[in-house]
Amino acid sequence: SAAGRYGQAKLMPPQWKYSQHGKSGLWISELLPNVAKHADNLCILNSMATDLPAHPQAFTQLHTGTTQFVRPSLGSWTLYGLGTMNQNLPGFVTINPPGNATRTFGSAFLPAIYQGTKVGGSGIPGLPAALARRFGGGNEQATVANIKNNRLTTEAQRTQLDLVQALNQSNMQQSGGVSSEVEGVIESYELAFRMQAEVPKVLDLSKETEATQSLYGIGDDETDTFGKQCLMARKLVEAGVRVVTVSYSFWDWHGQNFRNAKQNLPDFDQAITALVQDLHDRGMDRDVTVLAWGEFGRTPRINKEGGRDHWPNVSCALMAGGGMKNGQVIGTTDRLGGEAADRPVHFQEIFATLYS
Repeated sequence: SAAGRYGQAKLMPPQWKYSQHGKSGLWISELLPNVAKHADNLCILNSMATDLPAHPQAFTQLHTGTTQFVRPSLGSWTLYGLGTMNQNLPGFVTINPPGNATRTFGSAFLPAIYQGTKVGGSGIPGLPAALARRFGGGNEQATVANIKNNRLTTEAQRTQLDLVQALNQSNMQQSGGVSSEVEGVIESYELAFRMQAEVPKVLDLSKETEATQSLYGIGDDETDTFGKQCLMARKLVEAGVRVVTVSYSFWDWHGQNFRNAKQNLPDFDQAITALVQDLHDRGMDRDVTVLAWGEFGRTPRINKEGGRDHWPNVSCALMAGGGMKNGQVIGTTDRLGGEAADRPVHFQEIFATLYS
């Protein structure tokens, strides 16, 4: 048994085998066979730490670097600093954000044009297909809301938009000349108009080859939804979107941890490694960084329901591409996996690394 800050608890050995993979010899669970195949293309951080164990604050820190919503999100800062690469698409897209998502893709004190554009977002699209049906959602492909105008032709929309923009310009001049809020609205209206032609083409996955769709697990009941979202992310980045975030919703296992891990990890394993491989095959991984992480870790203890509760002290993250050194592990934990023992990495250090 183990006593101390983890409480009095019996120690349980790993429930699945771990083995070393690739030339780098990274230790990876048998539940992640596809991740294991890409061991030499990954950087694994075992000593991530955040500040709070509550979802709202930790989730905000995951996307903004702070536990309070006072800073722009990672995507907003990146878009603000580097600009867009496609004038017909938003520079920052968030796929399947949760219900309180303004904290994860908002631009805070930056102009509104730098906030993320939402694709989906009820939380349901992030579930594996079987769970999505149980929770009342389907497996249909999500898109940007209101991307199509069913009442006006393109020419009529342009005329209407010109009038609205003239009124906005007039209002801005009357109120003193410069208004970041009004300018943001003007720019977002123009972008929305251009997006009508571009977004449906980029989000259309039917034109992808059968081999590509199979790589992401599309068509398989367990991996279809998250696979579509990761393929959508690749298409958006390929089309010039600077930052794409994808949220996976159903993982908060306070009960039946081992059963849930076995049921849900194949979904992640298939899609995230497909994304890493697809970017590599297209030569995009030199410029594109893949980062997979959660807002905090889980206590080493198993609770009465066979689950693991919130634990901010240590967690794991996976990175690939973006010029990073591959096949490496950063940080270690103590023997119970509850505290960082070497090279602790705070969320803000990840932000600093990505910004640089």
